[in-house]
Amino acid sequence: MRFKVHSTVAAGLLLIAVSGGLSAQNVAASNSKPDSVPAAGSSPDQVRANPAGRTHDNTYLIGDDDQLEINVWKEPDLSKSLQVRSDGKISLPLVGELQAQGRTPLQLEQDITERLRAFITEPAVTVMVQKINSLKFNVMGEVNKPGSYPLTTSTTVVDAIATAGGFKDFAKKKAIAVLHTNADGTESRVTFNYNDFTRGKNPHQNVWLRPGDTVLVP
Repeated sequence: MRFKVHSTVAAGLLLIAVSGGLSAQNVAASNSKPDSVPAAGSSPDQVRANPAGRTHDNTYLIGDDDQLEINVWKEPDLSKSLQVRSDGKISLPLVGELQAQGRTPLQLEQDITERLRAFITEPAVTVMVQKINSLKFNVMGEVNKPGSYPLTTSTTVVDAIATAGGFKDFAKKKAIAVLHTNADGTESRVTFNYNDFTRGKNPHQNVWLRPGDTVLVP
């Protein structure tokens, strides 16, 4: 009888242990589930940097005015936070000038590492994009503050017009155009009737802007 009691207790303990292990595995699996991947044509917010607001991958191309954080392990004098110049280059001690525009963070890491091999044994370099300033849109024509603006958040045509200070008195609000340069060099045009939009008509015309787009208000 004593043996049966002990066996029952042991079985119970084993069941608890197995259940606890499965629960722990389920929690771990849930926590490790990757975030969904943005689909093509997503708004700018969805295709930017990681949650920390930094980009470090092999797809993003660095642009002029982007803010970079460059870290060389155990070399504080070589670790810098700097902005890509308008000529697309950066300058670092020992390294000199390097082309950054058009390179990915990973490629730039490799470029810096190669230059530093002449001075440091096995340099460990990381390059992060702290702030993306190279993605911009333009608002031209009959607005109060025409010019180029950073595309730092999801921006629609209406957002862009507001950013540019709104319409001037004689702006033709029915004939606004969004100009986009395609990959093959051709230009596409989307029309936007602001008056219709404010009446709830054709909301699809209030498109998300893409880098390099121009909103033209005649």
